[in-house]
Amino acid sequence: MATYYSEEHEWLTVEGDTATLGITKHAAEQLGEVVFVEQQEVGDEFEKDGEIGVIESVKAASELYAPVDGEIVEVNEALADNPGALNEDPEGEAWIYKVKIADPSQLEDLMDEAGYKAFIG
Repeated sequence: MATYYSEEHEWLTVEGDTATLGITKHAAEQLGEVVFVEQQEVGDEFEKDGEIGVIESVKAASELYAPVDGEIVEVNEALADNPGALNEDPEGEAWIYKVKIADPSQLEDLMDEAGYKAFIG
């Protein structure tokens, strides 16, 4: 199992050809209090850098961008009732999607944890 980070402040924990995707603690702190999460449906396919949802906070709405090509295989339904979970546990229980990765070589464009920590300074 390996975790990757994008410049859009998303994390992907990869097991085989499936990944769990969410936003980083840094992103959650920047957003402030999350009030709504717009998610796509299971079976939706997406391309790298395509919009795959929106997170709305009391400050602003922020688009989620796909870090890789793939397909949504599971949606974290708990966020519909409790979007604030993204503030409490963004890198744990408050994951957003489980996705099937179409092109694993795209993971090479992402950062590891040390690279992400350096990126956010």
